[in-house]
Amino acid sequence: MKPTVLLLNPILIPAINDELDALYNVVRYFQHDDKDALIREHGASIRGVVTGGHAGIKQALMERMPALQVVAVNGVGSDAVDLDYARSRGIHVSATLGALTDDVADMAIGLLIAACRGLCTGDRYVRGGDWAKSPPPALPLARRFSGMRVGIVGLGRVGRAIATRTAAFGCAISYTDLKALDDVPYTFVADLVQLAQESDALILAAAADKAGGIINAAVLDALGKDGFLINVARGKLVNETDLIDALRAGRIAGAGLDVFADEPHVPDALRQMECVALQPHRASATIETRTAMGEMVLASLARGLAGLRPEISLTT
Repeated sequence: MKPTVLLLNPILIPAINDELDALYNVVRYFQHDDKDALIREHGASIRGVVTGGHAGIKQALMERMPALQVVAVNGVGSDAVDLDYARSRGIHVSATLGALTDDVADMAIGLLIAACRGLCTGDRYVRGGDWAKSPPPALPLARRFSGMRVGIVGLGRVGRAIATRTAAFGCAISYTDLKALDDVPYTFVADLVQLAQESDALILAAAADKAGGIINAAVLDALGKDGFLINVARGKLVNETDLIDALRAGRIAGAGLDVFADEPHVPDALRQMECVALQPHRASATIETRTAMGEMVLASLARGLAGLRPEISLTT
């Protein structure tokens, strides 16, 4: 009999879904309205769970799965998973660390260029027929990205990939992290406010699952009226009220955001600002990365259900 696996979130790569169905009895949680009844029916037999980084899985749901052996997170976030409880039961929890790095770094650069050069505004200007109604000077002059001073918050896999890309644009790179790193040529700045003060663009790339609101009014004021904030990390790292106030008052020049504090609910103020480039938390949403993530999920399930530690384990 095939092991039963609970799929909390959809996987968008058909080949990965086909492989899951071939190997397991897949219960697709997201397709059912009466989820409580679904767990009552299948909970005792569920040995594996596949979830997303944002959705995670709470202790209360894991408690209803006495046979659970492995939770495979199709993402990099672990703050939505009760890791302590999983450890207490010997449940393996894995993530797809590394698979997302290049695409998330690409998105950071894309958002920064979009914010600096007003790409979204220009796109709407052309699509709406306004170019034919008024000459190009109707749009304000944009800002150059090349040569900017870029501050990176968190120099892990993604932060380093962002640094490599910004270096190709002739940018001076500084960073902050828990400590200075010996294997990078970039300037370490211990204080976040100082990093913002010394940067033209501040890019958030920190995992920081336990942190919140570190980008506040003081940091934004230090970034200054010509500065840009880019977030491809965690929405909760930014105090959105402070960010909106700073953007409205012109205390910073703009922002590029792929993540938000209460997804999918984005504050109206951010959606209405021309100086803000927005994406619906899709930095990793390419065929290549999502396929690689799906393959890592399959490998984690196979090892976890065989009683082995997944290659990228968050609990052991």
